[in-house]
Amino acid sequence: MTRKTRAQERIDEIDLSPTTLLAQIEELRGEVEAARGQADDYLAALQRERAEFLNYKRRTADERERELGLAGEDLIRKVLAVADDFDRAIDAKPPDIAEHAWVEGITAIDRKLRALLESEGVRAIDAAPGRQFDPREHDAIANVPDTGRPEGEIVDELRRGYRLRDRVLRPALVAVAAPAATPEPETRPN
Repeated sequence: MTRKTRAQERIDEIDLSPTTLLAQIEELRGEVEAARGQADDYLAALQRERAEFLNYKRRTADERERELGLAGEDLIRKVLAVADDFDRAIDAKPPDIAEHAWVEGITAIDRKLRALLESEGVRAIDAAPGRQFDPREHDAIANVPDTGRPEGEIVDELRRGYRLRDRVLRPALVAVAAPAATPEPETRPN
């Protein structure tokens, strides 16, 4: 009896019949398809995660921008109070010092403040006398009868209003023309 070497034993174990080889090929094709399916699943999951991450980044950037905008709005409102003080000071300057260099300096500071506000997107709301009252931009704090103006027309601007880009930051305070007061009929005692 001849003893087979280990290599010969392995050769004998290999079945080279066509049916066996076809079965092995089909099994390998199934494994390849399963691997492709799994790869497609991983790719789809990766794409979903990436889209969710991009949405998260966009959402947090929007939130951060909105929060910074709100903080900026608060600061701008505080600066508007200073601008109102400048308006009052310039309007109340005594005529005898109107040409003084100090007054010109204060006026220059006011112009710089206005330029700063404009650079941040702050614009004054038009509330000039003669303009029609708009409740989206104006707050009527007084009705003035017998002005000779049509009802609802602005008679006087009491405090300037401002808009920040496309939103009203602070409405203008205005006095509005009211209809002429009608005298009440006299009642006679019976």
